Amino acid sequence: MEPAAVIERIDHSTAVIALTGPLHLSGDLHDINTALQQLIVDGVTRLVLDLADCTYVDSAGLGTLLHTYGLLTERQGQLRLCNVNQRIEDLIVMTHTDALLHRDLDLATSLAALPELPPEPEPEA
Repeated sequence: MEPAAVIERIDHSTAVIALTGPLHLSGDLHDINTALQQLIVDGVTRLVLDLADCTYVDSAGLGTLLHTYGLLTERQGQLRLCNVNQRIEDLIVMTHTDALLHRDLDLATSLAALPELPPEPEPEA
């Protein structure tokens, strides 16, 4: 099974991506990485990756997660992971990336944990 990503834009700066299948080098990791980067270029600074149906992450997949974290951090954004299975959780802890990759039990918790959106600037008269 190749990895797939279903993207849901919540608002101009918030998106949820549900990943399905393994997130690994021999799959469509490049396409998923490209989609993640494009969302950030398009203004997403609050991103949740739902891993409920992601079965496995290898070092390349972890690299993609960390790269996405870095891009968002540069823009004062935040990445949250939810529905992380034990195998992926063990990888995150074992590689000491648990301080960077915030994990939540479910999507609602991840969305609630995202920082507030800054107020929209008022139009000039």
